[in-house]
Amino acid sequence: MTGHQATAPDLGVLAARVLFSVQRELFTTLAEQGFDDIAPRAGAVLAYLRADGIRASELARASGQHKQVIGTLVDDLERLGYVERQPDPADRRAKLICPTERGLLQMEAASSIMRAIEERHAKALGKQEYTAFKATLRRVSELQRETERGGQDTGTRPGQSRDQ
Repeated sequence: MTGHQATAPDLGVLAARVLFSVQRELFTTLAEQGFDDIAPRAGAVLAYLRADGIRASELARASGQHKQVIGTLVDDLERLGYVERQPDPADRRAKLICPTERGLLQMEAASSIMRAIEERHAKALGKQEYTAFKATLRRVSELQRETERGGQDTGTRPGQSRDQ
């Protein structure tokens, strides 16, 4: 025995299985649709990109990646023609990361692929169970991020005491 128990996989293993499987399906299907030049790591930008643009600092915060990583990914996506940096009208010192026409097409394709994946799972599990699963997974994700930011893992919602 290697020291690992033959029990159910932990949260990290399960989350990784879902992430990697969804990424493989998403990027394989995107490649089949002509977006074969982007790597899964670009998802840290593409998943949070907005049609009207977003600051790199917001991308970093939303994705949980370091600003330097986001900067490198944006550079790559800009070189490939998916995004461009534009002045932020709200702050002349800042830049917005905006999708190009190709970027908007990729966003639309990715959204359609993700809808199909989610619809398939909702059909397999039943809509109510899948909706509950996503709500619970979202909450676990929020709790994990709170812990990561230094919050206490109290099992309560933000602003809620343990007695509520």
